[in-house]
Amino acid sequence: MRRLRILALLAAGGFVVAGCSAPGPEEVTFFADGKTVNVTPLASCDIKSAQCTTRPDAAGKLRVRPGKPVQISVPSGIAETPWKVTVQYVNGKGEPQELKQDIITSLDRFAYTVTTPKPDDQILVVEVAQASVISQTGRPEDAEAVTTAIWSLQVEPPAV
Repeated sequence: MRRLRILALLAAGGFVVAGCSAPGPEEVTFFADGKTVNVTPLASCDIKSAQCTTRPDAAGKLRVRPGKPVQISVPSGIAETPWKVTVQYVNGKGEPQELKQDIITSLDRFAYTVTTPKPDDQILVVEVAQASVISQTGRPEDAEAVTTAIWSLQVEPPAV
C-alpha cells in the first residue's frame, strides 16, 4: 500500500509511474536571473527492483523576477529518454494560471527554456519528469510512458 502511494505521488503531471532503471545521481541544472542551481531527483523509481525513493528536500530554489525565463539543462541520461516540463505560474494579479506542459520526445534535446505568456507573470514551480517506455506484455502496442524520476525547482519571488 505504501508503494502505491509513492507511485501515485510520482504520477502527477500525466505520466504513469512504474519502477524503472534508476536515474542515479543525474542532476538537472536550472538557470534564471543570473543564478544557477543543480538539482538531484525529488523522487525516482527503479523498475528492476520496484523500489521508489523520495527526497522532499531535493527541490532546488532560485529567486526569479516576474516575466523572466527559467532555462533547464539536462544530462544525456535524461535527454536520451522522453522527458516532460511542467510549469506552474501566476499572472500579474497573483491568480493561478493553467499548468503549462511540454513533452520532449526527440531523444537528443539537452535544454529547454520556460517562458510566461505575459511580462508580469511569475513562475512558481518548474518540474522535469523523466520517462521510460515499457510494456508489461512485451508488445509495442501495449507500451506506455512511465515516470522514472522528477526534479523540481521552487521559485522564490524577489524580495520587495
